[in-house]
Amino acid sequence: MSKPSRQRSIEILIVEDSPSDAQLTVEALQAAKVANRLSHVEDGVEALRFLRREGPYADAPRPDLILLDLNLPRKDGREVLEELKRDSSLKVIPVVVLTTSRSEQDVLRSYQLHANCYITKPVDFTQFLEVVKTIEHFWLTVVTLPGER
Repeated sequence: MSKPSRQRSIEILIVEDSPSDAQLTVEALQAAKVANRLSHVEDGVEALRFLRREGPYADAPRPDLILLDLNLPRKDGREVLEELKRDSSLKVIPVVVLTTSRSEQDVLRSYQLHANCYITKPVDFTQFLEVVKTIEHFWLTVVTLPGER
């Protein structure tokens, strides 16, 4: 079965403080050869500035999908998720929590804050690449994402 073609590039915001995890995510998404554009920020404060197009992010693209780590400096992913889902102009952007936490409390809290899905990052490199490819396939091929508002 062939992939449906997209009319435009998909904008993905990666919110990840680990440079190696961010790089792996970028490489896996690029390897999938899907028409997408990637942006990366390293903490929760910068994520919200990016999403609100503040300061150096005044011309930032509006993401179609956010890959959000929970354990971030300055403002953690739980706080980012809560603020994002309270904002009427941003709450429709799907958020995939992609984190190392296996805590049942984190899973429950993320869904209470309206995360669209929760994925625990595998430690193994090959498994991590497979997880990212699965995210790419589901969110960028199967699902219809909301357009620019």
